[in-house]
Amino acid sequence: MNQYLDISPEVKAALISHGMPYPKNVETALLVEQTIRDNGATPATIAVIGGRLKAGLTREEIEYLGKTGRGVAKASRRDLPALVARKADGATTVTTTMIIAHMAGIKIFATGGIGGVHRGAETTMDISADLEELAQTPVMVVCAGAKSILDLGLTLEYLETKGVPVIGYGTDELPAFYTRKSGFGVDYRVDSPEELAAMFRAQRGLGYKGGMLVTNPIPEEYAMDKATIDAAIEQALSEAKAQGIHGKETTPFLLAKVVELTGGDSLESNIKLVLNNAKVAAQTAKLLGE
Repeated sequence: MNQYLDISPEVKAALISHGMPYPKNVETALLVEQTIRDNGATPATIAVIGGRLKAGLTREEIEYLGKTGRGVAKASRRDLPALVARKADGATTVTTTMIIAHMAGIKIFATGGIGGVHRGAETTMDISADLEELAQTPVMVVCAGAKSILDLGLTLEYLETKGVPVIGYGTDELPAFYTRKSGFGVDYRVDSPEELAAMFRAQRGLGYKGGMLVTNPIPEEYAMDKATIDAAIEQALSEAKAQGIHGKETTPFLLAKVVELTGGDSLESNIKLVLNNAKVAAQTAKLLGE
């Protein structure tokens, strides 16, 4: 067991990570944990607190992180050694959530959407570390696709190069976070938690070192109009460029701007898709634990 890792007594087989403004972040975290319990699994919210890698948070710890909000450093793979050494706090990305989950023996987690290849990456080289982590850490990630602020085509190409299977849950098409379709196909479609669990067991049995990406479309009644989202994203990208936003500040800026431009509709959609992902992850985790 890693000397810097704390696993709460309740934690067994499920994990949640997300980023939202307070108090929605705390409300959603607690709703997600309840959704996981309702579907037969045990939640393990992940974070770094006081330099300790946490697999499973108390309600007080969730409230603390929620209130602190952007005051907590965004922690990717490169940041963990510094946060541990300095006994600092960190909000985990998909990358660091996968790392900590694997350390704790957790096989599956749910999130909103993964990072990927940013638009214009052919000149900026702005590619999320999430993709590299999926290529090397054996954890199943259940999400609503890649965030639609990204270049989805290049993101899929990158995942293919790294040998990461992209699975569509009840869909043949990659969902685009706020919307159910992107125009890009997935590698395989599955229609039940049983199929997901069987595929993941096979991947582990074959000795593959990487993970598995499961893309679960936002429920139809909460999906947003594609034209509305696309227009908001284009404006957000334009403003980010004008303000010189780059690097790890890009995604938080763009998502916050999209929430602003959609009058908060995208935030509500975000919450619904996270809960939907938690349900699928919990049902699959329960099967993997049997």
